[in-house]
Amino acid sequence: MSGDKAPPQSSNKTSLRSGNKIRPRTLSRVAAVQALFQSEQSSQSAETVIDQFVRHRFGDVPGHGGLEEGHVTEAQVPLFARIVRTATLQQDTLDAMLVSALPETWPLERIDPVLRALMRAGASELWMADGPPAKVVINEYLDVAHGFFSGDEARLANGVLDRVAHLLRPAEFSAEPQS
Repeated sequence: MSGDKAPPQSSNKTSLRSGNKIRPRTLSRVAAVQALFQSEQSSQSAETVIDQFVRHRFGDVPGHGGLEEGHVTEAQVPLFARIVRTATLQQDTLDAMLVSALPETWPLERIDPVLRALMRAGASELWMADGPPAKVVINEYLDVAHGFFSGDEARLANGVLDRVAHLLRPAEFSAEPQS
């Protein structure tokens, strides 16, 4: 590649599995993080990166391995594309929420670009009112974070996404049961 950084690869296969099967929705989220990273690093549009992923990373690609080589054969394309598009279209709003949720000493620009992509993907899914419950989204991105990082990054992502979830979906965290 012409000096572009390659999308990050997730290394923790155990957190992406349910029993012996890799979870397709989790793989969609991993791919969305990779695509957002690639889009930011290469200054390519979300649609260009979505197209590249659909053509080259999804489905069975003869002669290519699985997740370790960047192929997400079981990912759900509609979920992947929706996360990437929402994160891109709502980036200014979501970034403002992420900034407010981060410690003051950690500006968003200082955050590792993979972690920034992960938090944007998680925030974009929390933005979707018809998406899974906030706690499910947070837990999924915690699993994804553990696939990319071995340090405190997962804890930071968990705390930030929890704060964003409270902003975007306060009813899910109220003490009163919903009817």
